[in-house]
Amino acid sequence: MVAGAAALWGAIGLFVDKLYQTDFTSVDIVAFRVSVSAILLWIYLKLINPDLLKVSWRDAYLFFGTGVLSIVFFNWSYFTAMRETSLSVAVVLLYTGPTFVVIMSRIFFGERITKNKQAALLFTLIGVVLVSELYPESGEISMYGLAVGVGAGFGYALYSIFSKIALKKYRPLTILFYTFLVASLFILPISDIATPEAAEKLMNPVNLVTVIGLAIFPTVLAYLLYTEGLKKIEAGKASITAMTEPVAATFIGIFMFGETLSSLQIAGIVLVMLSVLLIQQKRLR
Repeated sequence: MVAGAAALWGAIGLFVDKLYQTDFTSVDIVAFRVSVSAILLWIYLKLINPDLLKVSWRDAYLFFGTGVLSIVFFNWSYFTAMRETSLSVAVVLLYTGPTFVVIMSRIFFGERITKNKQAALLFTLIGVVLVSELYPESGEISMYGLAVGVGAGFGYALYSIFSKIALKKYRPLTILFYTFLVASLFILPISDIATPEAAEKLMNPVNLVTVIGLAIFPTVLAYLLYTEGLKKIEAGKASITAMTEPVAATFIGIFMFGETLSSLQIAGIVLVMLSVLLIQQKRLR
């Protein structure tokens, strides 16, 4: 289940690329993803357990953190990075997230930064330099593309910080629903998906199916598979298994979009993935 979830996350570029071809912006695509996902999750929770929809309004700040500071910012940065760089590079830059988690967990939760974590931070830094081709005379990727890619990793990490606090009171699916709900309330007013032009584009069956597919497969279904998988295996093993996401995304980028990777970029991918392994090693003992 976890491997399936990771593969679905890795396939998100297929949907994003199609919507970009239709001239939807990064903000529009994020708005589609979070709003349709919120609706689908609401229906799902209503059917399986309506009690999971009950929360205290005093905890609204947690869902603002997961929904706006993390999901909205992360998705916008991630989708923009796909456009500015490539699917393969964007996914690897996203996986700088564990580095930010290590640093912020030390600040907010007092977690130790072990030697393994220090090595992971170094490997991630070197990996990002290699995969982004920032070495002299490369000039392959703009600083803006690099910034939004790393920003996606930072936003991705913020979800772990806020959700760790929320998990003390709520179930994962409850957190997920309100995360997408709050994200929708924030981003819909600044998006153009409610305009006549967007409605006209959605009249195209291919575009409509793409939007629904974006919400179902790499979002709702992926998170549901991951949540169910966590009931049966350890969190550490699930996190490592989820690293099939960049592998899936890389192969999709190569075989579907004709992207190519240099040997140094491949080495960078290996280093970034190795850093995630090192971060998770303690959990496997």
